[in-house]
Amino acid sequence: MSSIRRSFSKKLSLSILLMAAPIFILSLGTLFIQSRHLVRQEVIDRSVNTLNTTMQRVRNHMSTIENAANSNAWLMEENFTPDTLQSVCHNIVDLNRNVLSCSVSAKPDVFPQKGHYFSVYTVNYGDTIVTFQESDYDYLNKVWYKTPMETGKAGWVDPFSEYTEAAIDHNDAVASYCRPLYRKNEKATGKGDKSQIIGVVATDMSFSQLAQSINAVQTPYPDAYFMLLGGDGRFFICPDTTQLFRKTIFTDTDPSQHADIIALGYEMTAGKQGTMHVRYNGMLYHVCYSPVPETNWSLALVCPDKNMLTNYRRLAYVIIPLIIIGLLLIIWFCQYVVRQTISPIHQLLNSSQKIAEGKYDEEIAFSDRKDAVGELQNSFAKMQQSLVNHMEGIRSTAKEISQRNEGLEQSMELAVDVAKKKNLFIQHVLHQIRTPLNIILGFAEVLRDSFASQTLSKEELGNIITMMKHNAHHLSRMVVMLYDSSETGTADELQQLRNDEVSCNTLAQECIDHTLAHFPEIHILFETDLPDNLHILTNRLYLIRTIRELLYNAGKYSDKQHIKFTLSQTETTVCFSIEDVGSGLPQAAQEVLFNPFTKVDEHTEGLGLGLALCKRHAASLGGSLLYDKGYTQGCRIILELPK
Repeated sequence: MSSIRRSFSKKLSLSILLMAAPIFILSLGTLFIQSRHLVRQEVIDRSVNTLNTTMQRVRNHMSTIENAANSNAWLMEENFTPDTLQSVCHNIVDLNRNVLSCSVSAKPDVFPQKGHYFSVYTVNYGDTIVTFQESDYDYLNKVWYKTPMETGKAGWVDPFSEYTEAAIDHNDAVASYCRPLYRKNEKATGKGDKSQIIGVVATDMSFSQLAQSINAVQTPYPDAYFMLLGGDGRFFICPDTTQLFRKTIFTDTDPSQHADIIALGYEMTAGKQGTMHVRYNGMLYHVCYSPVPETNWSLALVCPDKNMLTNYRRLAYVIIPLIIIGLLLIIWFCQYVVRQTISPIHQLLNSSQKIAEGKYDEEIAFSDRKDAVGELQNSFAKMQQSLVNHMEGIRSTAKEISQRNEGLEQSMELAVDVAKKKNLFIQHVLHQIRTPLNIILGFAEVLRDSFASQTLSKEELGNIITMMKHNAHHLSRMVVMLYDSSETGTADELQQLRNDEVSCNTLAQECIDHTLAHFPEIHILFETDLPDNLHILTNRLYLIRTIRELLYNAGKYSDKQHIKFTLSQTETTVCFSIEDVGSGLPQAAQEVLFNPFTKVDEHTEGLGLGLALCKRHAASLGGSLLYDKGYTQGCRIILELPK
């Protein structure tokens, strides 16, 4: 037994270790991987935020230059004279510190007295601002002049280096914001005709000044730097000044070895935004890039990957010792738990084996332990006692349930049989009633024809016929009610058979005519707000039955002279309102008005099914039947149906 215990202990310890160790390692590994993802995402977000901040600085720098040209253009268009152009050109450079230089070039022969070409140029030398007229300067093919003349729009043109004009010489790369000038009031009329352009104003931006503004932004990581590329991939801003404006990102780049750099160049020159990893000079860099609005340039933040993931590498130095220490703790804990657990389990095993061998008097002892093993042993002991104590009770309960089930089955069969017999009985009774009813109606017509010339007077004979017809009509009405009350599934059938297109006004008049034919002494006032062409989809038969029953009750229980039938509508429903003047209903009767077999007076004729069936028909037709408690001169019942 001791060898079995040791074997079980080893297997249990090994099983727990094999289960816990992978979970522990997997958890730390997942934490490590997730941490790497979070650190990298934080790095990307930080780089993107820095790039966006720098991009905003670039746009602010460029916007001051754009605003300098746009805010002064109208002055030159309003008064396009050599003196005005020279004065405004000087003011643009003098009042805007970001503007390196400015030139205003007129369309050839606009000022014949000044020659074929006329151009005013102002440059800021730092301590001096010089403005002069450039004589005989052929600027027609210059990109800063040609582009706005062809497009008729303002915009930035690609920068150029070693700009030299006449006596002006400065070795600095610039970019120009060019804007066309139109004839006076031409732009105000909204024509924008390029033939009306009379000149171009160009404000120049120094890239060295822009680089100072960009580099003033503190980079988020050591050795990180900004890079600005032109539309053709030329370096406008980068740490290596030997490449500025002379080389592109594709220059001296081997596609087979630096495909990532080539891909980055295409992404940036295409004006796209994103992030990318590239390897340059054996080092991995993270590049975050975005296009500069209103230009074909692209600004990028380049960060060495090793500097960005410093915190992640530090995390790795912590994770490895944690894994080793954690595994050692798991091994010790597994052995301790197994030793504490195995003893009571073996005791329970011994008792269970004896019970399995047929020794049912073997008692499982209760345990004083408060852990799960102790509760398990106590549960087995309680289970053993409960099995003995409740075995007879279970047998008795099972027998009682069996007897009850047999009784329920018999009651169910009896109820189904009674329902079938009831429906069959009602159908037979109705069939027997309808046959003599037809005979009575036929003989009534024969009596009227055959006895017209006999001893009975016409008045007496008419009274007899009228009485027979009245009773026959009453009997027919009762038959219809019995049919309706005996039908099963009527509501579902009506929901599916509401396909009759019915004119509300026409149907109402038919019901009135039918009622007057049987009650000629009553008076019905008919009012309608509905057009004659208003039709609704419903079940014509059951709608007619409902309205006839309501009119019948109004004629039977009122003064017969103040019956009012009104049709109205809302956006979604049609309302049939029938009111009369009479004694009305007491409060107690109003509460049970629509209950089957309910009558105000037990001595009156009828079955008490009329309003109950009307209520059921209204619900089956998708509407409702309401008793207006606010009407006190008699009774008013409203039938609402959907359009």
